[in-house]
Amino acid sequence: MKRRLMVTGCGGFVAGSVIRNAGADWDVHALSRGGALLEREGLTWHSFDPLDIERLRSVFRQVEPHAVIHAAAIADIDYCEGNKEVAEQVNVGLAEQLARLCSQSRARMVYLSTDTVFDGEKGLYREEDPPAPLNYYAETKVRAEKIVAGETGNSVVARLSLVMGLPMLGRGNSFLSRMISAFEEGREVGVPADEIRTPIDVITLGRALIELAGNDFKGRIHLGGNDRLSRLEMVRRIAERLGYSTDLVVAKDPSGIAGRAPRPRDVSLDNTKARAALATPMRGLDDGLELVLAAKKGTAS
Repeated sequence: MKRRLMVTGCGGFVAGSVIRNAGADWDVHALSRGGALLEREGLTWHSFDPLDIERLRSVFRQVEPHAVIHAAAIADIDYCEGNKEVAEQVNVGLAEQLARLCSQSRARMVYLSTDTVFDGEKGLYREEDPPAPLNYYAETKVRAEKIVAGETGNSVVARLSLVMGLPMLGRGNSFLSRMISAFEEGREVGVPADEIRTPIDVITLGRALIELAGNDFKGRIHLGGNDRLSRLEMVRRIAERLGYSTDLVVAKDPSGIAGRAPRPRDVSLDNTKARAALATPMRGLDDGLELVLAAKKGTAS
């Protein structure tokens, strides 16, 4: 019998990869505010406002999922800083409701958190390192992590590093798409020179999340790539691989941008646990980019 997988935030970048990469052994139930982005066998789309808790409960009872991947969130750091009540409702309140539903039905929950729960003073953070959020978005994710871990014993808190790739459904929030558009128009791309990340490609991430939905791993896990590098170096390497001039990539100091919330400097993630626990291989930047480009051509494996 097929297992039922519920995925929230399916108008978004990461959830799109989960849906595209879910195998035939899953019946996928996609939740989003907007309409269906894909029709195929084994995929059911539920379009409604997830903050409509009664509707959420009704759909949950109807589906009776074996596992939930909770990708829905307001991830715009600056928006969260200026709209704390909304950020609280979506990033904390919705996670709490889903954790409670999963606990009551004994469904597995995979909660998507972020590398920015850390303050960036150390780098190569392990799962055991204590969070120290610098902005309100990260605060909401830390609180939701605690709720999920405390509410259900069958849960995973997956902290994601910077996600690199092209949307596999809809438009998504892809910095690579925006970057390519700028390059094609001959515009410069300004990138912080001192922000360090361990980028993970969106296809590897989608596959890892599906694996986590179906296995018995519990607790926190860091999903990041194998390369630790500055955002400036990352964008220059991508530009070079795509055949664009690296002169279009310029260092930019974002500190003077009005209304910009604080960002951590180095939130590179140590992915040792993910490499040991998962069959899905973690990749370096170059291999991840090749996988993304192959998927665009329909040849990814």
